[in-house]
Amino acid sequence: MSAGAAVRTGVRTAGELCITAGVLVLLFLTWQLWWTDVTAGQEARASAGALREQWQAGGAGAPQPSPGPAPAPAPSSVPSSEGSAAPVDVPAPSAPEPPVPVEPGQGEAFALVHVPRFGQGWQVAVEQGVVLDGVLDDGVLGHYPGTAMPGAVGNFSLAGHRTTYGKPLSRIAELQAGDPVVVETAQDWYVYRVREALVVLPSQVEVIAPDPGSPGAAPTERLLTLTACHPRYSARERYVVHAVLESWQPRGAGDPRALAGAEPGGV
Repeated sequence: MSAGAAVRTGVRTAGELCITAGVLVLLFLTWQLWWTDVTAGQEARASAGALREQWQAGGAGAPQPSPGPAPAPAPSSVPSSEGSAAPVDVPAPSAPEPPVPVEPGQGEAFALVHVPRFGQGWQVAVEQGVVLDGVLDDGVLGHYPGTAMPGAVGNFSLAGHRTTYGKPLSRIAELQAGDPVVVETAQDWYVYRVREALVVLPSQVEVIAPDPGSPGAAPTERLLTLTACHPRYSARERYVVHAVLESWQPRGAGDPRALAGAEPGGV
């Protein structure tokens, strides 16, 4: 083979390898950016549907009676010996404490999160744990083990993908102060209101501390935190949203007003 022929063969071979590599990269990107969304979206809808069916069927995790309203206050006056009413000091009744679910086992679905800002009927399941395989890569939100459960004093902290794998938090940056984030469990509804959003480094794990503003301090508020990678298609930083509990009610009382007539839907 002449030197020129050898060069042409080498160039042709290199070109074919480049084309092959390009096709493989394109296939990988198609899988990463599109197909994972398809499959994870299916998994997320199945998880939400199965959880709701479980609640409706009355099986494990089905609604149980929630604590009722606070007892009626005692009369503000008592009869005197003359039969007239003499005023007495009676403490004002306190609102009932929100019920707190028991922390479930790894990978177990236990709640649905509704975000009206993301569209009417938007909902996504919450599963225990923040591992990729079996939780986050299934398109659901993952609960950081050891953080508070819904309704508890502390910080109910959740993670989710912002891109790929169903991207349940793709629109996290659209949340505004005052927006409701509604958590539905087997027994109750919990309505949180967005307080703030911030961008932090992955090492700043204090954002999921019981009191993010004072790590190590005893918490006094009932918080919810959402975390996702930032910016899009990068894990360089984290986008964080903090919300505070506004109210709760038993599921049997109907949908909370914060849902504004939202109907069951999906991611």
